[in-house]
Amino acid sequence: MMIHLRSLSRRDWNPSFNGSFPFNLPVAQTIQTLEFTTPVTFFVGENGSGKSTLLEALACAVESITVGIESVKTDPCLAAQRELSKYFRLVWTKRTHKGFFLRAEDFFGYAKQQNQLRAEMESDLRDVALEYKDRSAYARALASMSYAGQLSDMRRRYGDGLDVGSHGESFLALFQSRFVPGGLYLLDEPEAPLSPMRQLALIAMIKEMIAQDSQFIIATHSPILMAFPGATILSFDEGEIKPADYEDLESVRLMRDFLQNPGTFLQHL
Repeated sequence: MMIHLRSLSRRDWNPSFNGSFPFNLPVAQTIQTLEFTTPVTFFVGENGSGKSTLLEALACAVESITVGIESVKTDPCLAAQRELSKYFRLVWTKRTHKGFFLRAEDFFGYAKQQNQLRAEMESDLRDVALEYKDRSAYARALASMSYAGQLSDMRRRYGDGLDVGSHGESFLALFQSRFVPGGLYLLDEPEAPLSPMRQLALIAMIKEMIAQDSQFIIATHSPILMAFPGATILSFDEGEIKPADYEDLESVRLMRDFLQNPGTFLQHL
């Protein structure tokens, strides 16, 4: 199993930055060095704890390929995170440019974009057929080659389209189609479109990918994903990043207590 990214450390910045986002986040100010010692690392914590922001800044620092946004180098929503990433120092076992950065909310825009592109190419193919109907088969094939090739590649990747199945099925199809061995995968709340059963399917996919020298850093709220065997869990609660045991996580205890006796919680609502 390969650990591509071994550590992230933070260089000091001008104290005048401390009043602006994301430099004002407690975890950004207290972080010194994060060691990545296992193929799967989870960032966990309450909303606003900074886990997604740090993951986004890390994606900028490694210049990750993106799914659903234009680029970590140019996306305006990541401008602040790009500034923070300038103060990161990364240590690699083996630098990889494979893998991708994916936020759950970006998936839906990506699926819509791909479906629009498919429809446009199918329309272009129909136009070519009409325009070249009196030409030779060779001329028609030559004119339609580019569109047909791109459509064939989309079908190979996504079958009948990312909008054919449920959100969960489509998300897993996208994830599987974009996987290449030896990559670094940065995922922000991938459980969002997934049922508990689909989350278990994602765990199985991650396990297969790890066997092919992939590394994952995942921000999540899901007790199911956090249970991945042998994973490192880093808690962002209380303003600093600390290793945590699965059984000690508040979200795990709360979910377990709720499932054992939901009435105790609901009677006070």
